[in-house]
Amino acid sequence: MHTPISVSIIGASGYTGGELLRLLLDHPHVVVKQVTSERNAGNFVHFTHPNLRGRTRLQFVSASEVEPCDLLFLCLPHGGAMQKIEHYAALAERIIDLSADFRLRNPDDYVRWYGKPHANPAWLEKFVYGLPELHREEMRTARYISGVGCNATATNLAIYPLFANDLADASRDVICEVKVGSSEGGNQASEATHHPERAGVMRSFAPTGHRHTAEVLQALARVGAQPRVHLSATAVDNVRGVLATAHVFVKPGVEEKDIFKAYRQTYRNEPFVRIVKERTGVYRYPEPKILAGSNYADVGFEFDPATGRVVALAAIDNLMKGAAGSAVQAMNIVYGWEETTGLTFPGLHPV
Repeated sequence: MHTPISVSIIGASGYTGGELLRLLLDHPHVVVKQVTSERNAGNFVHFTHPNLRGRTRLQFVSASEVEPCDLLFLCLPHGGAMQKIEHYAALAERIIDLSADFRLRNPDDYVRWYGKPHANPAWLEKFVYGLPELHREEMRTARYISGVGCNATATNLAIYPLFANDLADASRDVICEVKVGSSEGGNQASEATHHPERAGVMRSFAPTGHRHTAEVLQALARVGAQPRVHLSATAVDNVRGVLATAHVFVKPGVEEKDIFKAYRQTYRNEPFVRIVKERTGVYRYPEPKILAGSNYADVGFEFDPATGRVVALAAIDNLMKGAAGSAVQAMNIVYGWEETTGLTFPGLHPV
C-alpha cells in the first residue's frame, strides 16, 4: 500500500489544469492539497470545471497562498514558470511543468522559436522532457519534468520509429500537417475562438514556424538525425484532438515489412501507444474522435513503394496524451508506481 503524496496545481482554472485535476482526484496514490487561480480565488472548483461537481469541494486559492507539498504541477501560460521557478522549487521536492518553459535544452532555441531569451537558462538542463516513450529512463530519477507540446507529441510518435530504426532518409525533408481542435487555444476567448468565427472552420493558422517544430527536431537529434522538419497546423471543427499526418521518405530498399517491424519494436512495450493499421473499416487509421479523455496515442502508416514515401499518422487527445495525461504518466514513473495508474480510460464509441 502506497502512502499518498500531496500535490498542488498552479494555474488550475484552464483546460489543462482542469483535466489534470480530473485525473488526480481519482488517482489512488495522490491527495490534491491546493489548486490556484488568481481570478477565481475563493470560488469552488466546480464553478469553472462543472464536470467535477460532486467530486470535490476544493476552492481555488491565490498562488501566493500555496503551501509546501510533495509534487507541484505548473499549468501556467508560457513564460509564467520560468520567471518564478526558484520559488516553486522551494515549495516542492518535485515539479512537473506543463508549459513550454523547460521543454528545450538549448537556450538559443527559445530565441529562435519563442522570440525572446529564456529567463532562467541555467534551469533547462535540470528538466527532463516529459514524453515517456522517449525519456522514460531519465524520468525515473528526475526531480523536474517538462511538459510536452501536443502537436509535437503526435508528430514525434508518428515518425520516431522511422528514424530510431535508421529507415528514414534524413537528407530528405520531413513535412507534417497537424489538424487540431479548439481546446488547443486555451480557455481565454479571442476573436479567433469566438464561436461564430471558430465553428465549422478548416483554418490554417500556422503554415510555417510552429513552435512545436523545435521539440520534433530535438527528439530526432537524440537518434542522430537532423532532417529539415516543416510543421503546419490547421484548426478544424473539433473541441479535442490532434491528427498528425507526416510525410517521410525512407532509404532505398526499405520495404513495408521493415517499416511495420520498426513500429512494432519501438512500441511493443508501450502501455499507451497502439498501432492502428487495418486493411478495411472506418477506423483503419488513427482517429482522434475515439480518444477523447484517453491517454492513448494511436499510430499508423501507409507506404508508397513507388516513391519511398511513408505517410505516418498519429492521433491523440491534446489535453490528455498531449498535456495532462502525459504529466500523470510522468508522475507514475517518477514515483515507481504502475505507469497506467489513473489513466486506463479507453475513450468512448460512439461519441
